[in-house]
Amino acid sequence: MTETQVTQTEQQTERQTVRSLAGPGTLSPPRPLGEIRTWPRSFADRLTTPLPGLKAFARLAREGALRPGPEGLRDIALVPYEPGPLPAVDTSTLAVTWAGHASWVVRIGGLTILTDPVWSQKILGTPARVTPVGVRWEDLPQIDAVVISHNHYDHLDAPTLKRLPHDTPLFVPAGLARWCRRRGFTRVTELDWWEGAELGGVRFDFVPAHHWSKRSLTDTCRSLWGGWVLSDQQGYGQRVYFAGDTGYGHWFKEIGARHPGIDLALLPVGAYDPRWWLSDVHADPEEAVQACGDLGAARMAPMHWGTFVLSAEPVLEPLTRVRAAWQQAGRARDRLWDLPIGGSRVLEPLTDRAGGPAKYPVTGATPPAPR
Repeated sequence: MTETQVTQTEQQTERQTVRSLAGPGTLSPPRPLGEIRTWPRSFADRLTTPLPGLKAFARLAREGALRPGPEGLRDIALVPYEPGPLPAVDTSTLAVTWAGHASWVVRIGGLTILTDPVWSQKILGTPARVTPVGVRWEDLPQIDAVVISHNHYDHLDAPTLKRLPHDTPLFVPAGLARWCRRRGFTRVTELDWWEGAELGGVRFDFVPAHHWSKRSLTDTCRSLWGGWVLSDQQGYGQRVYFAGDTGYGHWFKEIGARHPGIDLALLPVGAYDPRWWLSDVHADPEEAVQACGDLGAARMAPMHWGTFVLSAEPVLEPLTRVRAAWQQAGRARDRLWDLPIGGSRVLEPLTDRAGGPAKYPVTGATPPAPR
């Protein structure tokens, strides 16, 4: 495949064109896989809110509210952890397995995709995992692709990526391909918001998030951040939204409008306390449920809790609050996939009355009798 060098001016014009053309339910043409692209030096203009200043850091240091106290940590042993075998799938099956934090094994359109894979016991600047990884690395099938939401250490883990073959296709935010290529990866596709690419009958669309990026003292917002919509293009219509890491805000409604019919939203529900410090970049459980509604998603699977202690809320609180918020929203209990770490759920398509592909119920439901 010929690699295309695009100048910064050309890309800025191109992004403006894509945004002006992309209305509800419309998608931009797929980008070439692995193309070499040039980006602005900073994506700070994409921030939803300004990053914290010196006064906020001083308040945080004064209050010291970065981790839960002993009462909040005592329930670590109660975090649901039930590893099991990965479900059998085919090209008609949508299945997800939660490995912990924002790491999922997503099976869609016959592909096996990892999201923000972190199999390390410890990441920089954070206490060690409080629960083991839910899927042993040696039990993973061949990985067809990896999606990365942003470059924070709990989402972009170099030791885990090092375990993958260098020809594994990586889908990453704008500005992050160079980091991946320096580590030997040869099939890296970086996308801007509202851009997509296709691999093996699955479309990978990069969508906005209310977050930011930083990996060192000098690279704040040098690469983009966002979530991914994975869509089966082979006729079954399966669609999964992986939010990565995000606060609550206006983007969810627009994502849902451009990508209607999301079957499952993988949404973060943890790392939210204290709210004055984290509300702009981390949704709390109630906001995650609201985001699921904004997206028009049929189901929600909570994530980003119970793995690393990143903030001050009690370890089990995200789970109890998201269950309560889901019930209060009047949504069907079986549409909340509050999986244990290591747990899996499967959706399978039904055949409609005309014999064509149709949407599908939760596995185990009784299909309608043919007429």
